[in-house]
Amino acid sequence: MVRKCLQPGRRVIPGKHFRDELENEGLTLSDALHVLRTGRIYGEPEQDIKTGDWKYRIEGKEVDGRALKIVFCFKDYDGIDAAYLIIVFVSR
Repeated sequence: MVRKCLQPGRRVIPGKHFRDELENEGLTLSDALHVLRTGRIYGEPEQDIKTGDWKYRIEGKEVDGRALKIVFCFKDYDGIDAAYLIIVFVSR
């Protein structure tokens, strides 16, 4: 389903905390999109107590080989399925 959100007519929405962490780690949105296209979801989704959203974790390597983990959830924006990106981590 996350890969469907990368298709035309769908959406990937980077949240503020996600964008801040991208900048802090010296990453670009293209790096994150590459991981969303090629990475693997691991573990079971966890429900956020505050929002009720189910959060997923995906991990993979960006083009330069750094291992990234992204936490995201799915949202409906005006009837369009979207992946809302919550945070990104560089695996060290």
